[in-house]
Amino acid sequence: MSIPGLGQIAPTAVQTTTSAAVSPTTTQSLEPFWEYRFEVAHGSTLNIKLVSGTAEKDGTELAPSTPYAFTATKTRINTWHGCTLEISSEPGAVYDAYTSEPTADETPMVSYVNLHFKLDGLRATAERTGQMGPRVLVIGPPNSGKTSLVRMLTGWATRVGRQPLVVNADCREGMLALPGTLSAAVFATIIDPTSEWGSTPSSGPSPVPVKLPLAYYYGMASPDDNPRFFKRLLSRLAVASTSRLTEDPGVKTSGMLIDSGGVNAKGGYDHIAHIVAEFSVNIVLVVGSERVGSEMQKRFAGQQTSLGETITVVGLDKSGGVVERDAGFMQQVREAAIREYFFGSSKTTLSPFTQQMDFAALSMWKVNQAPTASDEDSYSEAIEKAEPSLMMQNCTLAVMYATVHDTAETIRDSNVMGFVYVAEVDEKRRKLKVLAPVSARLGDRPLLWGSWPEPMVSLVG
Repeated sequence: MSIPGLGQIAPTAVQTTTSAAVSPTTTQSLEPFWEYRFEVAHGSTLNIKLVSGTAEKDGTELAPSTPYAFTATKTRINTWHGCTLEISSEPGAVYDAYTSEPTADETPMVSYVNLHFKLDGLRATAERTGQMGPRVLVIGPPNSGKTSLVRMLTGWATRVGRQPLVVNADCREGMLALPGTLSAAVFATIIDPTSEWGSTPSSGPSPVPVKLPLAYYYGMASPDDNPRFFKRLLSRLAVASTSRLTEDPGVKTSGMLIDSGGVNAKGGYDHIAHIVAEFSVNIVLVVGSERVGSEMQKRFAGQQTSLGETITVVGLDKSGGVVERDAGFMQQVREAAIREYFFGSSKTTLSPFTQQMDFAALSMWKVNQAPTASDEDSYSEAIEKAEPSLMMQNCTLAVMYATVHDTAETIRDSNVMGFVYVAEVDEKRRKLKVLAPVSARLGDRPLLWGSWPEPMVSLVG
C-alpha cells in the first residue's frame, strides 16, 4: 500500500499568543493546509468559533458560527480550503497558540487523508464482497501522535457513513472510560471536538450522541506490570470485538481502528504481536519511527492473518504539531477524567451519591503485579481477595459485571460496570465512605482495586 505525500511539517511563520489580564476577541485567518495549534492550561478555557470557510479538529468538522470551548488540551485545528477563526478567552486564561503554514507538499496531513481514502476503498470492497473491513493497528513511540491519528481516521470514517469499531489498548489512558482500562466502542456518529473521544452515558445529557464502550479493568500503568493478565484482557476484548463485527454488517465492513501504548526500539513488540494475532490485524501503521517500522517489517514479513490476508506495514511521519505531554500534565488529565466522571463538566453538572458501607458488606479484590512464580497456576493470582484499608482511601475502584459468589477467574475476566471513589476509610468502625455516580447497592457486585490511576486526594473537598 503506497501512501503519497509523506513529509514533515515545516512551519514558515509562527505567531505566539499568551493571554493577558484582558483577552479581547481576535480573528485568525488560515490559508489552505494551515493549522492553528494551541495549548490550554488546566483551569483555563479557550473559545474558538468558525466564522467562514471550513475547518476540522481530528477529522471532525467544525460547525460554522458555533463556539467551541477547549480546556486542558494540546491540540490543533486544520483547514484544507482556508478559513477564518474567531478566538477569545476569559480574563486570566493561560494558553499558547501559533499558526503553522505548511504547503500541501510539506504537511503529513495529506498522507493521513490519503490513508483514509485507501481504507475507505478497502471498506467499499468489503461491502461488495461481504468480507471483513480493514483492521488497523497504530503504533509508535510515546508522544508521536498515535491517538490523534486514530481519532482523525475515526472522524473521517464517520463522516462518510462508516461505523468503525475503535479499540483502546493503552492502559495508561482511557477511551470513554477511566485510565487503567482497555476498551472498545463503535463510532457511528461524530465526536465532540472539545473532548478527546466524546461523552459517555455517565456524563449526562449531551447534544452529541453518546458512545457505549465495553471496558475491561487492568488497573496498572504498564503492560509489563503483569504481562499475562494484560494479554488475557486483550484476548477477551478481541473476542468481544470480533463478535460485534460478525453480528453487525455495517461495523463488519467498516473494520477496526486500534490505538496502542507507546513502543520504542527497546521493547514492547511482544504486546504488539499479541494484538496483531488476537485482532487479526492486517494493517500496521507506524508513526514517527523508521526504526520501529523496520522492526515491524521484519517481524511480520510473510505473515498472514487468520483470514489469510497479508499483514501490511506502513510508515508515516508524525505531525510537526505533536508536543510532549509531560508527567505532570498527564496526571492532571487523569484527575480531570475522574472528576468529570463523578461531577460532570462545565457543560453538564452531575450529582454523585455518597454511601456508607460496612467492610463485611463488600466483596473487595486487588489487582496484583506479575507473580514471581513461573508455574502456570501463578496466573490465577492476577487478583486476590482484599480487606478494605486506609491504603484504598482516595482510590477509584472498578465495579465488575459479576456477582459476589463468582470465582476469582470469573471476576478477573468480567467487564466493567462503572467506578466508585473511596472518600474515607474508618478502620475502627469498619466502614467505607464511597462516592458513586448512581444510587445502587454496591454489595451485590465485586469491587476491583488497582494501582492505576493513582489516588486522587482533591476529588472531594
